[in-house]
Amino acid sequence: MTSTPSSSATTNVMLAIFEKKTTQIDLYRPLRNYIAFHYSEREAQNLEDDLQTLKQLRSDLERQPDPSLPARRDLLQNYYKALCLVETRFPISPDKDHINSVTFVWHDAFKNKQKASQQNIHLEKAAVLFNLGAVYSQIGLSYDRATVDGRRQASHAFIAAAGAFAFLRDNAATKASIGSSTTVDLSVECAGMLERLMLAQAQESVFENTIAKGSTPGVCAKISRQVGLYYEEALAAANSPTLNQHFDKAWVSHMQLKAALFFAEACYRYGLELHEKEEIAEEIARLKSGISALAESKKSTRGAAAQILDAISKLEANLNRNLERAMKENDRVYLMRVPSASSLPPLPAFAMVKPMAMSEVLDASKEKMFASLVPDSSAKALSRYTEMVDDIIRTQAEKLQQASELTRVRLKEMDLPESILALEGNFTLPTDLKEDVEAVQISGGPAGLEAELQQLRDLRRVNQEILVHIDELLQKEAREDSQFRSQFGTRWTRPQSSTLTKNLQDRLSRFAANLKQASDSDARIERSVREHSALMSILDRHPIESALPTLARPIMSLDANEDAILGALKQSLRQLETLGAQRAGLEDMLKEMKRKDDILPKLMTSTGSYEDLFRKEISKYDLISEDIGHNIEK
Repeated sequence: MTSTPSSSATTNVMLAIFEKKTTQIDLYRPLRNYIAFHYSEREAQNLEDDLQTLKQLRSDLERQPDPSLPARRDLLQNYYKALCLVETRFPISPDKDHINSVTFVWHDAFKNKQKASQQNIHLEKAAVLFNLGAVYSQIGLSYDRATVDGRRQASHAFIAAAGAFAFLRDNAATKASIGSSTTVDLSVECAGMLERLMLAQAQESVFENTIAKGSTPGVCAKISRQVGLYYEEALAAANSPTLNQHFDKAWVSHMQLKAALFFAEACYRYGLELHEKEEIAEEIARLKSGISALAESKKSTRGAAAQILDAISKLEANLNRNLERAMKENDRVYLMRVPSASSLPPLPAFAMVKPMAMSEVLDASKEKMFASLVPDSSAKALSRYTEMVDDIIRTQAEKLQQASELTRVRLKEMDLPESILALEGNFTLPTDLKEDVEAVQISGGPAGLEAELQQLRDLRRVNQEILVHIDELLQKEAREDSQFRSQFGTRWTRPQSSTLTKNLQDRLSRFAANLKQASDSDARIERSVREHSALMSILDRHPIESALPTLARPIMSLDANEDAILGALKQSLRQLETLGAQRAGLEDMLKEMKRKDDILPKLMTSTGSYEDLFRKEISKYDLISEDIGHNIEK
């Protein structure tokens, strides 16, 4: 049976979110005054461009949204990164020693009469993130979703919107909700609901393209079911105690109808696949489940778009038609018992989308704005904290190195693992050593080494001859200068030869010293080669492993338990290798923890005791220190 086009594909009805509105505010003057007072007027003048940039960003934000949605998106992203830099350098709060003349005001996006007013940057950052998600949702709605490419672009925009709301939920919503002046739209619950809604619309766009490509009913069913699940999650969040009075009824109806529509769509598509497999009984049960879901959803259609209601009617007709056909076939041919809906396993689902990771998009670490501002107290505190971290890392690294060295010495005393390898006759050279040996063999072995030494002698002789020749030329020039000076007297006005050639004489002396040092080194090498020529003859053996000694078994009687003891030794050595690898990993983890351990923003905004902050931050090294202790004890 052929698959009909998606009922939802004819609707293309989705939701976009309006931006939050704010009031005009002056950041330039309070921040400039803070710089001039706490640093210097010159510093304030040097940072004039940064202050003007921040002022312009805030001014652009206050204007009505740009006609270009991508330009608005870029503005919000740039302003958010600027706020991250402001947060680490300018303490904005009611405190008398902080910037206390700045009050941020933002209206609720869904109930505009409600507003939040706070003297901290957390509200500003949260509102900007909300608006970023809203603009991404508008970008998604702006594409022509009647085309394959339009739906693909819309899906990407909704994924980005979901990422912005997820970032808001995880990083800013809680801080912005502290205090008496807050709005519901910036709550953790609302941000989570909007993330689910955007994912539903992204997955819906993917589903429509899946239908357009003519994918199998089974694939379409899984993708459709996930659309329904996202809508169900968004609906559940919207009906939670925190949000159930906050959204327009039309929004709630929209999510409820879409959840039912895509559940029923999944039942319809899954039913097509079941019919092809002649699993008629389950097909009938699935079709009935879809029809029941649509019937229940039609009880709450207040404010719903006509296109969605039309899609529900068309899908309902398709479900009923297929149900009638399946029941007739079952009554006449299959005679199967139809299972109850409650006994059916959940419909399979497959998520094709996930929130975009916004941490890189909004990363301000590479921005240069206000880079020169680091309060002196924060710098000193950071230096002290860094010393504390360095002391921990140094102590733990020494423990690891001492344990590894002790293990190496003890193994060496027992000739392990070399004894075992020699006993088994499969001793191999370390990779680096084998590569060195092969390089010598390629060069001709010991005989080739003698040729290299002869070449060194020839080069040393040539260099010595050049050095002597240059010295003779300089001496000749000095004699001629002395002769002409005696002959012409005061008419010979050229500077003395010793002055003109001083740099050349100094360089010649350095070359002579270097050549002497090289000659001494060459002599030591030649002497060493002569002394070890007998041992070096094994370099002619191919393969080199054939020159390695082997041990005969048994070395000594162990009551015929040699194999068991050998196996136990090998197992112990493998455990030691594992411990060694763990030690290297632990040391790398320590270094990585230090690299990421940036507490400067906390220091710069902390109003409490630095000691309390240090104790809290340094405690994150306790767990890895314990792991190192456990590793050494083993």
